[in-house]
Amino acid sequence: MDREFLIDLFADFGPVTIRRMFSGYGISADGTNFALSLRAGLYFRADEETIPRFEAEGSKPFQYQTSTRNVTVNSYWQLPARLFDDSEELAQWARAALAAAQRAALRKRPKARKAAKTASAKKAKKTPNRRA
Repeated sequence: MDREFLIDLFADFGPVTIRRMFSGYGISADGTNFALSLRAGLYFRADEETIPRFEAEGSKPFQYQTSTRNVTVNSYWQLPARLFDDSEELAQWARAALAAAQRAALRKRPKARKAAKTASAKKAKKTPNRRA
């Protein structure tokens, strides 16, 4: 899939940013990556709320092979082929994928804050208080 095809595909969804990524493109909206276009197809971000929709359509999670094993990425699922012909429903799926990506970003934030607090606490322990 080329850039122009992807722009047309997401026309009913709204403006997207398309950047080169791996062997294809990363697709984002409002600064959040929610889809991947790779040689093997188009994959949308998914989570426990949206995976059942993909399963009901017979879709599979993104997979790739390294020299030693097969890797399954359960956070991205292949878009059902029928949606390429239904831009309105594709836009609904894209909104759900963007929401899943935003939920994932929210879940990551507390860990980053906790790590920062832990680091600052360790630094405070190393630096004794000097009172004159």
